[in-house]
Amino acid sequence: MVLAGALLFTNAVEWIGHKLNLGEGAVGSVLAAVGTATPETLIAIVALLDATEGSEDVAVGAIVGAPFLLATLAMGLVGLFAYLYRGRRAQGLSLAAHGPTLERDLLFFLAFFAAAGLLAWGPPAGVRIPLGVAFLLAYVFYVRSTLRGGGAVQGEETLAPLLFDRRLERRSDPALGLCVLQLLVGLGAMVGGAHLFVEQLLSIADGLGVDALVLALVLAPLATELPEKVNSFFWVREGKDALALGNISGAMVFQSTIPVGIGLLFTNWALDGNAVLSICLGVAGGLIAYLSLHRANRFRLPAVLAWFALYSAFLLAVVLTA
Repeated sequence: MVLAGALLFTNAVEWIGHKLNLGEGAVGSVLAAVGTATPETLIAIVALLDATEGSEDVAVGAIVGAPFLLATLAMGLVGLFAYLYRGRRAQGLSLAAHGPTLERDLLFFLAFFAAAGLLAWGPPAGVRIPLGVAFLLAYVFYVRSTLRGGGAVQGEETLAPLLFDRRLERRSDPALGLCVLQLLVGLGAMVGGAHLFVEQLLSIADGLGVDALVLALVLAPLATELPEKVNSFFWVREGKDALALGNISGAMVFQSTIPVGIGLLFTNWALDGNAVLSICLGVAGGLIAYLSLHRANRFRLPAVLAWFALYSAFLLAVVLTA
């Protein structure tokens, strides 16, 4: 379900970006990122609304676990895909992304995710609530900046035919409504597939007696971030790095502002050791992305190995302390 939904979603979002005259950077960092970030954000909100004991821990774990996973495992997988398909990519291991958008994404993420970690001591409501509002407003500012300078519009000749357009000459400019319908169907399949995945993981964990917080920090983000990882696989394979990386880095910005802002508003934001560790490792992954992808402008094997190492170190720490 997730794979099929991602194929529909990536195809539709490219056409929508083209028809709205949005640059590739804006399409990946805003349209694709917000759409695929929906599942994990909903998990955190649902957990916050749940009055049962431990639900707040699950919400906070989901909030900090998602951006950490994006900055480590998801980045590592994108780099790995680039290596595996380097012969198919016209640019090889070089990066063909919109530099200003990528830099903006990574700097926003580093600033706000690091701030989330610095607030882990559980500040009083008089501090938390204004900061929570500031986190939410920061994302509005980010979207405005990204839409204004999102790079060049993707040419129609580089677009695959819209999958929902059954006409003989399907390259002939499909209707916007049909593109939106395909996007919604793809998003629904991804959200539904991720939900089923999490549901079964929860059942297995309950049978094994695994702590819910471990699920929140590890398994739930792993499942709900599947859309971003699968979408980026399709795009990086075709050499569309602006879309592939924008999908990841844009989701990193979203996850480090909107859900964190909600967490600051509705929880005491007193994070435990594993949650703080995930933030520290996530910031490290973001720094590696900034140095390797933005500064060096290419996919580098040491960076790919470092991203996987950061994620593995967190898994080891969670297993040892569970």
